[in-house]
Amino acid sequence: MLKVEEQQPVTFSSALVASFDEIVNRYPAGKQKSALLPILHLVQAEFGWTSVPAMDKVAEYLQIEPIEVYEVASFYTMYFLQPKGKYVLEVCRTGPCCLVGAEKIMNHIENKLGVKEGEVTPDGLFSWRGVECLAACGFAPVLQIGPEYTFYENLTEESVDKLIDDLKNKQI
Repeated sequence: MLKVEEQQPVTFSSALVASFDEIVNRYPAGKQKSALLPILHLVQAEFGWTSVPAMDKVAEYLQIEPIEVYEVASFYTMYFLQPKGKYVLEVCRTGPCCLVGAEKIMNHIENKLGVKEGEVTPDGLFSWRGVECLAACGFAPVLQIGPEYTFYENLTEESVDKLIDDLKNKQI
């Protein structure tokens, strides 16, 4: 697995740049920064995460300062600033979920997968993280699993084990 410190230079394919051009053309002249979010989505879909070299290339393309890209990418949790697993388990960590066991679920996931929050399992299958409200307080604790972002509610350690095992065996 590529370490964050070992980031390689990024080159965008002509097809990806054509997609960027189409997005930028939706906005008035001089307002190309408005295309930043959808362009970051495309970059992440292409490379799996938004590395610093990729963000620098986006800044160059949009003719904005790199810090402007970093600010946006680091603000929104939908952008991954580190490599991630094939499946990303995102556990709601806000008050209502924590009151009914979200922290216990996060500790269980850490122990089950053997990786800390934000890390990737050695097989590249899993990473996990706590996220802000998933809007299912009545069914807490909850998590969503990307890349499809399927929701799972009323979690227990046993139901989390089954989810992880099913993903390992590709039954979800």
